Amino acid sequence: PDGWRDTYELVRELRKDKTAPCDSAGAEALVLPPIENENDNEMYAKTRRFQTLVALMLSSQTKDAMVDRAMGNLRATDGDDGGDGLTIASIRAMDPKVLNSKINMVGFHNNKTKYIKQVVEILHEKYDDDIPSTADEMIRDLPGIGPKMAYIIEPICWGVSTGIGVDTHMQRLFPKIGFVSPDVKNPEQTRKQLQSWLPHEYWGEVNLLWVGFGQEI
Repeated sequence: PDGWRDTYELVRELRKDKTAPCDSAGAEALVLPPIENENDNEMYAKTRRFQTLVALMLSSQTKDAMVDRAMGNLRATDGDDGGDGLTIASIRAMDPKVLNSKINMVGFHNNKTKYIKQVVEILHEKYDDDIPSTADEMIRDLPGIGPKMAYIIEPICWGVSTGIGVDTHMQRLFPKIGFVSPDVKNPEQTRKQLQSWLPHEYWGEVNLLWVGFGQEI
């Protein structure tokens, strides 16, 4: 689209202050902080990736503040709940009713409880207590994970982008500014149109950048 780069850079400039809800309570903000030499601490790295996955699973149809509360409840898990924080082991050991009570402020918490319990068993049995390294594997193997979540998780956790995760804010804004056709009907159509022209180096950042912009206008 003509002039897309000027528009994109303007939004990037407007987002420099990082004051949108997703900046403080989005998936990247709610997990364990990065540590020095993290690659040498395999368990810590796996836990960070798992927490990112859980935060994204909780985020569907839910405001960031509620995801923040739910993640806080899960990370406060102690031995009485069968774990020591938000890990695959602690969620595997947790009774589904306890899990549901910890996340009952998020939308569709009953379904999310079921999916999270299924996912931790798959990660334990098939992925050596880690998350899949590709979006395709996440979409194929993990209940409750669709293209949007998988394409958001991939660059956060693995530093690669094979697709663009399209949020409702992007779905609302992009037809209006000419990034996609005005008649796009769903996020999957938006994703494919966007990927057809947006340079690949932007794919990993586009979601957080534009979701935050959409939250503030």
